[in-house]
Amino acid sequence: MAVDFEKLIKQIVVPLVVSPDDVHVKVLSEEAGVLHIQLLVNSNDLGRVIGKGGKIASAIRTIVYAGASKEGKRVHIDIDAY
Repeated sequence: MAVDFEKLIKQIVVPLVVSPDDVHVKVLSEEAGVLHIQLLVNSNDLGRVIGKGGKIASAIRTIVYAGASKEGKRVHIDIDAY
């Protein structure tokens, strides 16, 4: 069963932010088993997604990495604001 990384990340992030309509997840590329994903949030919500000391961002990455390892892939997540 393939993991839908875009949906997974969006389900994790949307409850954390004030502007859920501004959450966009894009798969930028997939090469040699490495998936590059970009998470865009409203600039006012960036702190909520990253968390104090990066703890929330780290937790999001850990969950996504676990799903990717089951498929034998690696994932790189960029968290940005617009």
